[in-house]
Amino acid sequence: MITYQTQDTDFPKISKHETTQWIKKIAEQYHKKVGEVAYIFCSDEKILNINRQYLQHDYYTDIITFDYSAGNAIAGDIFISVDTVKSNAEQYNQIFEKELHRVIIHGILHLCGQGDKSPEEHAEMTRKENLALSEINL
Repeated sequence: MITYQTQDTDFPKISKHETTQWIKKIAEQYHKKVGEVAYIFCSDEKILNINRQYLQHDYYTDIITFDYSAGNAIAGDIFISVDTVKSNAEQYNQIFEKELHRVIIHGILHLCGQGDKSPEEHAEMTRKENLALSEINL
């Protein structure tokens, strides 16, 4: 089950139903089933506090994924800073909805096992994000 929540921000304009179906479709492509996945849309300050408390990082970020996956079922809490997504959309000259969906699927790709620490992993993550984005009507 996929849930969508907010903390310290307004709910972004997304179709929960369409987004959920898209996420399930992408997960299936990696031979994964969607278990309990919670999206928490939040402010920059909230994600900074999470980054400091749980990861000992002192910087803003667009997404933090906590992976609780077991076996073939993906599960996790995915925190997304709506503020940073908006800033990134402006910086990369993208529409907000596209950048938001890029980050949404980024978390799912992490839960499916895709890393992004090395330059090679980062390039592969971007390729997979772009492929997934081509499968949703924005």
